[in-house]
Amino acid sequence: MDVVRILLAILLPPLGVFLQVGLGLQFWLNILLTLLGYVPGIIHAIYIIVTRD
Repeated sequence: MDVVRILLAILLPPLGVFLQVGLGLQFWLNILLTLLGYVPGIIHAIYIIVTRD
C-alpha cells in the first residue's frame, strides 16, 4: 500500500498526504508547499508517507 501512496505522492502530492493522514495540518501544509513549488510538495509528501505508520 505504501508503494501506491508514494506513486500518488509523486503525481499529486496532496493526495498522497491525504490518504496517509486525512484532512489535517500536514495536508494543508502540503498544499501550500505544492503551490509554492512542485518538488517541495513531493519531498514533504514522501517524508510524511515514509515516517508515519
